[in-house]
Amino acid sequence: MGTTAVYTLGTSSTNSPPSIRHSGKLIYNGFKRPVIRARHNVTQQDKHSSQTTHFGYETVDEREKAGRVRQVFDSVATKYDVMNDLMSGGLHRLWKIITISRSGAKPGMKVLDIAGGTGDLAKAFSKKVGPSGEVWLTDINNAMLTCGRDRLLNDGTVVKTAQCDAEKLPFPDGYFDIVTVAFGLRNMTHKDGALAEMRRVLKPGGKLMVLEFSKVTPLLAPIYDFYSFQVIPRVGKVVANDSDSYRYLAESIRMHPDQETLKQMMEGVGFDRVHYHNLTGGVVALHIGDKF
Repeated sequence: MGTTAVYTLGTSSTNSPPSIRHSGKLIYNGFKRPVIRARHNVTQQDKHSSQTTHFGYETVDEREKAGRVRQVFDSVATKYDVMNDLMSGGLHRLWKIITISRSGAKPGMKVLDIAGGTGDLAKAFSKKVGPSGEVWLTDINNAMLTCGRDRLLNDGTVVKTAQCDAEKLPFPDGYFDIVTVAFGLRNMTHKDGALAEMRRVLKPGGKLMVLEFSKVTPLLAPIYDFYSFQVIPRVGKVVANDSDSYRYLAESIRMHPDQETLKQMMEGVGFDRVHYHNLTGGVVALHIGDKF
């Protein structure tokens, strides 16, 4: 017996995109903003929905986490770029440039940006792959996706958009050359399931790039902890009148797997040649894995 997942897809292009099929069912029919329903078989993760997971430092029912994460990003969506500047001291822009430079993106390639926020990576990839390529900006959160889509439209950048769950991607097997997720994996309930889905939609020879906050060097740890738990929530209160959401984001970083653990998780779902680069003393790490 299956469960039904509902996704809203759209495109900032005036041209109709190609149809995409998943499990033999047409889920994108070329209209500008259709609502589609893709049927998925119940997975082992669905059966374990009564298990617990973490929401920051809290232990919550798995079924509760997605809703609470959605509330956080509903709250910070309009201030997302400011939030990234606060969380990284503005360095996220440099980290994304490094990610793009290591991607090997070329004209004509297909790129999927998961949890794409306000579209920084999607915009950069659009320039790399050109009009013969294809870039999808996706996010599970409608407020975030709307902000990203509108921002790209205002900039004159043409990408396709899809509101979807990274654990149940509505794309066929072997469709993309590159999949990226920046500062989004730590918010996913079943990270291994999401990583497996990312591998599924990659072509043989394709590449996954995970840019995420990680474990800093011991020398930086005291300063980083003070900044994360004392400075960021207070600034979040001033900037967005929401200290709780910013506190959760800081806690979610501490609960995210460290560099070696994430490397092993990627290898565990079948990625090859997995390696990572520590950036800014391990404040973030860029993990890269290939699909052969």
